[in-house]
Amino acid sequence: MSDAALLLEAATFAAQRHAGQLRKGAERTPYINHPLEVARLLASVGNISEIDVLRGALLHDTVEDTGTKPEELEERFGPTVRRLVEEVTDDKSLPKARRKELQVEHTPHISVGAKQIKLGDKISNVVDVTDHPPSDWPIERRREYLDWTEAVVAGCRGANPALERHYDEVLSAGRRTLGAA
Repeated sequence: MSDAALLLEAATFAAQRHAGQLRKGAERTPYINHPLEVARLLASVGNISEIDVLRGALLHDTVEDTGTKPEELEERFGPTVRRLVEEVTDDKSLPKARRKELQVEHTPHISVGAKQIKLGDKISNVVDVTDHPPSDWPIERRREYLDWTEAVVAGCRGANPALERHYDEVLSAGRRTLGAA
C-alpha cells in the first residue's frame, strides 16, 4: 500500500470513530478536525514524513475517546501505531487532575514519535483554548490550561525543534491574548 493510502486509511478510520463527536469550543466543530490538524502540524511544521507517526497522530484520540481497543489498532495499523497511540492515551478511569499530573510525569519517558504527536496535540489545543474556548471556561481556567501544557511540553523538548519553536510561539501568542504574557 502506498504512503498516501496508509494515511488515508488512518484518516478514514479516525473519521468513522469520531463521527458525531464535537470539540468543546463554542463553535462545536467536528472532532475529526483536531486529529487532522495534529497530523498536518507534524507534517508541515515538524517536517515529519514517518508514516507510522503521522498515522499515530490521526488516531491519537481513538482509544481515549471512542472506545477503540488497542488490539484493534494493532490489527489494522500495526504494533508501532498501537504503541504510539497508547503512549499518548490517558487512562480515563482516573480522575482528571491525576490524568493531568501523569501526563507531566510520563511524557519525558515516551518515544520520540509519541513526543512529536504530543507536541502537535498541545499546539492544536493551545490554539483552541486561546481562540475557540469552551463557552464555560473563564479566562483563569484558560490561563491555567496554557501553563499546564508548558509543563507537559517540557517533557517533549529535544524531540522536534521546529514543533517546539511553533509551540513556544503559539503559547506566547495565547498568553498575550489572555493577558498572561
